[in-house]
Amino acid sequence: MKTKLITITLGLAAMLIAGGTNAQKGIAVKDVYGYDAQNSAPSGTRRIVFIASKADHGARGNHEFFAGSLLWARQLNAFYPKAYAVVYSEDNWPKDLSKADSIIVLLNHGGRAAEDPNIKAALARGAGFAAIHFGVEVNKGSQGDNYLNWMGGYFETFLSVNPWWTPDPLLVARHEITQGVKPFSIRDEWYYHMRFAPEMKGVTPLISAVPPLSTISTPDTPSERGGNPDVLKAVQAKEPQHLAWAFSRPGGGRGFGITGFHDYYNLTNDNFRTLLLNGVAWVSGLKVPTNGVPSKAPTREELDALMAEAHGPTAK
Repeated sequence: MKTKLITITLGLAAMLIAGGTNAQKGIAVKDVYGYDAQNSAPSGTRRIVFIASKADHGARGNHEFFAGSLLWARQLNAFYPKAYAVVYSEDNWPKDLSKADSIIVLLNHGGRAAEDPNIKAALARGAGFAAIHFGVEVNKGSQGDNYLNWMGGYFETFLSVNPWWTPDPLLVARHEITQGVKPFSIRDEWYYHMRFAPEMKGVTPLISAVPPLSTISTPDTPSERGGNPDVLKAVQAKEPQHLAWAFSRPGGGRGFGITGFHDYYNLTNDNFRTLLLNGVAWVSGLKVPTNGVPSKAPTREELDALMAEAHGPTAK
């Protein structure tokens, strides 16, 4: 009885975070673990697939990718009648993406996604692709080439850096993804100096900032993620660094990348959360409202409840 009560409580918390309006209107709530239901959804449904890691990464609240995906999937399902988002864990990797309209990866390194034949096939027919935080890092070579083709950029070791810092209010460019997003500033592990497509072809920077020199931990000795001569030169020249971007693939399809979201509790920031929701909606071919995809700001208690669900027996 106690286990059942906990499950119901977590489910109610998740529904409240997503708005909770569909149940009140008599509309069936889309189960984020309903893989078969998504597959058999009516024609015209935009099928969104999240693949997220549950792996620990430091203290509580770090890299809570699965819990974050639950939040976004439920909010998108609640707002868009013709969207159905599901969440897979990295340990329950999807085997069939033949109907997916977008794949969103939140992983502790994106290499597996970059080499997955089903993801390649889905993108070849025009599905959208997004990678968030550590999911934007892949190995230089074939993995990096795939990411450049899929979303126009990636984190490349010995070129990019991964410092913790609080940018001055971020420069927000005009794009459908930034609708409803105002300049904001939050502390996170914002990667920068990314490897982008040659001449930025197809790439639209969404948020940018000028990092301080203190964000380069190894200015004199090149290291995998701490610094190198190229990033030092760029920062000394005060070149804006792009922390999120949109990509229009030449052959059709959309990409979205964002380097932040180490700190799970940053989802309480309205602008950050809206940017993430807008990005997923846009790569999935959904229209982003003028004021952005609406969502209720979760409390820390609600975020903790989603974390408990993500690491509990009911999560897939």
